[in-house]
Amino acid sequence: MIIRRLKRRQILAMAIATGFWAAESTVSNATSVTIRIGHFPNITHVQALVARSFEHRGRSWFADRLGPGVVIEWYAYNAGPSAMEAIFAGSLDLAYVGPNPAINAYARSGGAEIRIVAGAVNGGSALVVQPEERLAAPKDFRGRRIGTPQFGNTQDVAARAWLRDGGLRITQAGGDAYVVPTSNPEQLSLFKTRQLDAVWTVEPWVSRLELEAAGKVLIEERQAITTVLISRVGFLEQHRDLVHRFVQAHRELGEWISRHPEEAQAMVREELKADFRVTMSPELTSRAWPRISVTSDIALSALQEYVAKAQRVGFLDAIPDLSQLVELP
Repeated sequence: MIIRRLKRRQILAMAIATGFWAAESTVSNATSVTIRIGHFPNITHVQALVARSFEHRGRSWFADRLGPGVVIEWYAYNAGPSAMEAIFAGSLDLAYVGPNPAINAYARSGGAEIRIVAGAVNGGSALVVQPEERLAAPKDFRGRRIGTPQFGNTQDVAARAWLRDGGLRITQAGGDAYVVPTSNPEQLSLFKTRQLDAVWTVEPWVSRLELEAAGKVLIEERQAITTVLISRVGFLEQHRDLVHRFVQAHRELGEWISRHPEEAQAMVREELKADFRVTMSPELTSRAWPRISVTSDIALSALQEYVAKAQRVGFLDAIPDLSQLVELP
């Protein structure tokens, strides 16, 4: 009997302890949320760079607007496909990425993993060619090498589609011209040494290719959707109201950037130097700035072109059902 009572007491104590732990855990989960956000060290991810610069100045643009207990963590990537792998692994909750990686990830997961919740930046991407080469049309690139930020990213798909639409045979490994996925810093050095005939990339690398390597812009995509804000579906379903408030803060930040272009440019330079050891001159940011358009707007119809390009170059076997791709607050 003594042993039996002891077991019951132990069980009761364990149950009470477990109950207290569960209650504390519930409170903790309700009051503390960490949002892990991916972005790239590019001007076309200006909202992320400015937000991080605010944090270095002692102010969290997003956390201050999302309420107590919200922690913001930033993670940097070279291009969209890497960030999408982090989304699939559950390592990111939100990310600033190009439309093609988002669409590819959406199709790859059968619509189960990705939602576009806002626009971010249009424009700021371009095809830059060697100044002394006679490169004007796709046919001129036969046997040439074009650098892009990463295999399957938005500029990589754009380059392949442009060459293919111009009559060249383009495969993932070669073809009539060679599309060479290369990180942005390496693109610049390879372009300088003429190991790349052209580069299709985004700001500030477009302007750096112009100013530091005498590159010539052949195609400028001023109206192209360059960056969108995406959410991992699991995070969105668990914290829908929080994501919606984040999108509202993202929209307000875009409006602030548009009203304060000079201060925003300075903050971009500060952030790139502080976290990425990239020194950018005021001349460079002022040259790149007019090429981008900050916006939170996005429409499903505007993404159809990117789906078609991805399909033409073999990144999508079939056009997926896009009805759930965009979910706006």
